Amino acid sequence: MPQPTNNTDAIEAVRTSFAKQSAMKLIKATMPIVEPGKTEIHLPHWDGVEQQHGFVHGGVVGMIADSAAGYAAMTLVPVDASVLTVEYKINMVAPATGDKLVARGRVLRPGRTLIITTAEIFGVTGTEEKLCAIMQQTIMVMHGRAERK
Repeated sequence: MPQPTNNTDAIEAVRTSFAKQSAMKLIKATMPIVEPGKTEIHLPHWDGVEQQHGFVHGGVVGMIADSAAGYAAMTLVPVDASVLTVEYKINMVAPATGDKLVARGRVLRPGRTLIITTAEIFGVTGTEEKLCAIMQQTIMVMHGRAERK
């Protein structure tokens, strides 16, 4: 898997970018794991992200899946580039329940222009994890186009 020239810089760029995302702050999501080709986003289950049955809303599940996989891709691009989601498909396989959700994003196929990623989203209660969604995504690398400051 191709790696950026300096993984430390790429990982720091991902952490900086995540900190700029107001949407992630709004839903109280964090990103405790950032490694080359993979990230994790954690989301506490709270009433502000629930739908009418008390499950975490599917749109919120999609948000954390999109960001986890997109940031996994960003760990592999040059630091003077940025990434943008082209498309994703998500399958909800069980209701999103638990004390928190964990979205694990990883790169399936890196490329210069397009990167194929995936994310698995788990509902977590204590040490028990239950798969609730699977996503596949295409990311476009925007060379020479940094994020806004």
